[in-house]
Amino acid sequence: MCAKAGVAEKHLSQSLPIVRSVSELRARVAGWRSAHRRIALVPTMGALHAGHLALVTAARERADRVVASIFVNPRQFGPAEDLDRYPRDEAGDVAKLASVGCDLVYAPTVEVMYPPGFGTRVLIDRLGDGLCGAVRPGHFDGVGIVVTKLLTQAQPDLALFGEKDWQQLAIIRRLVADLDLPVEVDGVPIVRDADGLALSSRNLYLSPEDRQRALALPQALGRAVAAITAGAPVAATLVDARAALSAGGFGKIDYVELVDAASLEPLDRLDPGAPPARLCAAAIIGATRLIDNFAVVRPA
Repeated sequence: MCAKAGVAEKHLSQSLPIVRSVSELRARVAGWRSAHRRIALVPTMGALHAGHLALVTAARERADRVVASIFVNPRQFGPAEDLDRYPRDEAGDVAKLASVGCDLVYAPTVEVMYPPGFGTRVLIDRLGDGLCGAVRPGHFDGVGIVVTKLLTQAQPDLALFGEKDWQQLAIIRRLVADLDLPVEVDGVPIVRDADGLALSSRNLYLSPEDRQRALALPQALGRAVAAITAGAPVAATLVDARAALSAGGFGKIDYVELVDAASLEPLDRLDPGAPPARLCAAAIIGATRLIDNFAVVRPA
């Protein structure tokens, strides 16, 4: 059975419960499971926007109870990255989650997730080597350990992740399959502002001028997708997309690549009838690193 109408309204008038320990989380989940409820988990690092809320809404449609986790995972930040300034607003996040029908917030501390003596690692092979993995060494190993812990702590039937970080989604699907974790992993389409920019917690870092210039990212990728599907050479199209990003005000461009959607292997052509493809990019505008990707439909 799945909860339907009236769930969001109920939570608007009731405080959304927050648990901070594994034992509290499992006790709540065990109660639901004993009542034969289907349980979904939406992992987040907080600083929630409409993209995160779309995950909760999708989870509400596919499950009876929805848990959202809020945890800024230090193990996926490099030494020179933005852990200390990563936006945090737990009270605001909880209010947003309540408004879309979340049933429970799991907000553990770093000490709960990584207690003294913690010494286990999850190493992501191959899928984590290219794209963001090539410029953020260790990032996806950090993602791997926190996602593994969240899935084993909450023991959901279903976990939902956004498609904006396509590489992360592919890695989590592989991780769950490789470790035989009994959970279904679903991706939810990217949510964009009206002008096309993909929603991201890091958009909060953008100055008004950089926010406007950032539109060059989805615009360049959109033109590249149109060109590739029309038969333009992939290599030349990617060069044009990088040039468009530079002309639009982006500084360092980490990558613009056409990849196989599942294996993430780079593609130099778009063959009819081959598996789905994805055009992925990461680049820095001002001091903010943005990522984006578009599905590429192969010609018939």
